[in-house]
Amino acid sequence: MTKIHREIYGEGRPLVMIHGWAMHSGVWREFARQLAEHKQVICLDLPGHGRSDGVNSFTLPEIGAALLEAIPVPKFSLLGWSLGATVAIDMASRFPERVESLLLLAGNPKFVQCDDWPGVKFEVLDAFESLLSNDVRLTLMRFLALQVNGLPDGKRLLQLMKHAMQECEPPSVEVLRSGLDILERSDLRAALKHLRCPCSIVLGDRDKLVPIGCGLALKALKPEIDVHVLENAGHVPFLSHAPRLLDILRTIP
Repeated sequence: MTKIHREIYGEGRPLVMIHGWAMHSGVWREFARQLAEHKQVICLDLPGHGRSDGVNSFTLPEIGAALLEAIPVPKFSLLGWSLGATVAIDMASRFPERVESLLLLAGNPKFVQCDDWPGVKFEVLDAFESLLSNDVRLTLMRFLALQVNGLPDGKRLLQLMKHAMQECEPPSVEVLRSGLDILERSDLRAALKHLRCPCSIVLGDRDKLVPIGCGLALKALKPEIDVHVLENAGHVPFLSHAPRLLDILRTIP
């Protein structure tokens, strides 16, 4: 059994939160504590991230299985941010008897753009993968900067993210590359379309990684999905738009 680090706050209906690439639960600890005034919040570190042990192969099936064993409740709502959103869609598809509702935070079922779907350009992720071989910390710092680039309070947000990241050693290069590979290759549009649980997505209109066009594309794919757009928000709305995001999450069963 893989040891998965978890942090649990509050009481009430459980909400499991899964962070993004290269991060750990510390990045949204303050936000989780605020949310815990209304729910039981269970934050998990992805395998090989933060304080969690690694898995044999950092793939969606192994990630989901390891995380599921660490969730101490039989049923829960599931929130995934960025890479965590990809993991969350896969988990909701594989374990529908456990997941009662799904929220994607700055996530995309097909992260990389193609002719019929908006997303980040493949070259962006490929550049990070190439840079990993030379300097892991520089790669991570550039990735953090991209998430807040152009925002009015970008410098403050960047400092918050840097501080959180430095709390733990970064994941191994192998795990980081595997995470990028998941983002580059996964296409979970069909899985999301056929989910029976309620689904929502929160997008920032200034996100450099998940374009605002995903909202319309997701509505066309799955008309019943709830789409929320935050003005002047980038890829980290739990830091930049916490009060508005809390309002949205309070409405989820």
